[in-house]
Amino acid sequence: MSQLEFDRVSYQYPGEDSDIIDGLSFSVEPGSFHCIIGVSGCGKSTIFRMTNGLLQPKSGVIRVGGRPIGEQKHYCGYMPQKDLLFPWRTVGENLALPLEIIGGYSRAQQRELIDDALADVGLEGCRDKRPEELSGGMRQRAAFARTMLTGCDLLLLDEPFSALDFLTRISMQEWLLGQWEKHKKTILFITHDVEEAIFLSGSVLAVTETPIRALAEVPVPAAYPRTRECLARPDMVALREDLIGVLRRQVRS
Repeated sequence: MSQLEFDRVSYQYPGEDSDIIDGLSFSVEPGSFHCIIGVSGCGKSTIFRMTNGLLQPKSGVIRVGGRPIGEQKHYCGYMPQKDLLFPWRTVGENLALPLEIIGGYSRAQQRELIDDALADVGLEGCRDKRPEELSGGMRQRAAFARTMLTGCDLLLLDEPFSALDFLTRISMQEWLLGQWEKHKKTILFITHDVEEAIFLSGSVLAVTETPIRALAEVPVPAAYPRTRECLARPDMVALREDLIGVLRRQVRS
């Protein structure tokens, strides 16, 4: 059974003359890691907003775990480009948000889950700090821990590292792969960075046209676990150039 399935899904923004998503069907398997690439404005984030229920499809069905998302609650975790940590809350209070939404946890249970989540992302001792006391990479790890506390098997990460400096970004990529290998969540990750996509993905899902009618699945020829040295392999270099070519053709079309 697929973890996520789009079944002939379409969407048109109000005021637009045509669909941005047009009869899109694709699926991803449980425990997989896929990056979605495409030019700016092509509709990548629209796919996420429909999946997490922020937008309602014009037609078609979206299923998670085999069930339509309209029949479910708390079925996916979403991490946007900005960490969106509330500055008036401590780090621990920010991480408590999904637990408060789900409900049913005592304060002691919340505290234990939050401390475990912070330890898991290397932020022990940061529960009582304010977000402004953390570095950019630390804030993103805190935001990821908050996403994990949704308890969902499907995680949607929308360009979470794009605002970070280069060294912090590659460190976070390596860290995220470690988290995925440990927890085996199903991850969909939007990025404009082709190298980031091939380093993280089991296969890349490429947008080749707008409106989006299909996602071209391109397998990555490198086994997990990975180190950055694999990016220098001739087959990985060739894949990177092929995917850059896909994006360039889309810009020209």
